Amino acid sequence: MKIVSARDFRLQREVDYGTAEQNQAVKDIIRGIRTEGDTALLRYTEAFDRVKLSPQDLRITPDELQAAYSQVEPSFLEAIRAAAVNIREFHMKQRRASWMDLQEDGSVLGQIIRPLQRVGVYVPGGKAAYPSSVLMNVIPAQVAGVPEIVMVTPPATGGKAGIDPYTLVAAAEAGVTEAYRIGGAQAIAALAYGTETIKPVDKVCGPGNIYVALAKKEVYGVVDIDSIAGPSEIVVLADDTANPAYVAADLLSQAEHDEMASAILITPSRPLAEAAAEEVRKQLAELPRREIASASIEQYGAIIVTETLEEGIEVVNRLAPEHLELMVENPMAYAGLVENAGAIFLGAYSSEPVGDYFAGPNHIIPTNGTARFSSPVDVDDFIKKSSMIYYSKEALFKNGAAIMELARHEGLEGHARAIEVRLKNEGEAE
Repeated sequence: MKIVSARDFRLQREVDYGTAEQNQAVKDIIRGIRTEGDTALLRYTEAFDRVKLSPQDLRITPDELQAAYSQVEPSFLEAIRAAAVNIREFHMKQRRASWMDLQEDGSVLGQIIRPLQRVGVYVPGGKAAYPSSVLMNVIPAQVAGVPEIVMVTPPATGGKAGIDPYTLVAAAEAGVTEAYRIGGAQAIAALAYGTETIKPVDKVCGPGNIYVALAKKEVYGVVDIDSIAGPSEIVVLADDTANPAYVAADLLSQAEHDEMASAILITPSRPLAEAAAEEVRKQLAELPRREIASASIEQYGAIIVTETLEEGIEVVNRLAPEHLELMVENPMAYAGLVENAGAIFLGAYSSEPVGDYFAGPNHIIPTNGTARFSSPVDVDDFIKKSSMIYYSKEALFKNGAAIMELARHEGLEGHARAIEVRLKNEGEAE
């Protein structure tokens, strides 16, 4: 890994929203789904996944979900169940309640919290399968009270319509009862607009490739989306008490995700910087996904040497990373200084995979510096809020003149008269 000073480091983040050809291809796919429904969905599945399906084949049956249990190890089942308990308990603490406030004049103001009615969860099935993402999407929606949660995931390519059994078991454990073997931009379009087989949803969430990301961007407004996710990111802020082997392992845990993933160490300790760089080299040689991780480290990896930890915090806040590890002697003392980070891991034993899989907080976290203004997926992503206003006659007579003043200032006489007619009519009645 290249070692640079904070003074010489320049953040060069490129937000990739696809080429013109990719964007046009996605627009064409969405148009096809909107106009032809299942016919287009089956055609695109055959073209892109090389799997020929009938409309009856689209849905993953309850029997398939149950049959998947015989194809996974008992240790996996035990682990996924324990993770689900932790994730559910963490998100239960995020639930909101509707509220009402009775005013002295008899008016009632409040907020009504309702769950979304139908949510679509996209689960990738290309380079790798991610059962943990099933839990991270489905469980917060369930805790929010969403009554209909539908999962889509691509079939195995090359003429096979099967789905990764670990993904199916995770879905069954999370409580998914409606699932379809479709992927890509066509799956996003089907969720957003519906087909003869699939009812449209209110929100689409879950990661995917560039075509999935572009499709989510395209359908936003017709439905809500969680985010347009970029490549994974990790920043480790460490002092000379950190174990360089731990630092290197955690950097590589994200570098192996994607050639465009970013892994950065920030430290005021030159000896740690050099030891961590050597550890990355050694561990990389034995990593099964070393080609992907090597490309990530070469293109988007760096070790930044600062004068102080406080200067390191300043760099962290500029980067606004998806994952931040504080591998320092007293991590709690620095956690409060972090303004921009999706998830903060404190101490030597809070390795990033602890959060990815098991601890409970959501692992769907803002990327590309969007932690400056956005948050990890949580229960709030699956609710909607309605303001409630009951105004009493006393309140209207008391405040009517002020309301009319503001309306007329904005040139909206009709607004003012809607108040005025009540004041005149009720005044005459008295």
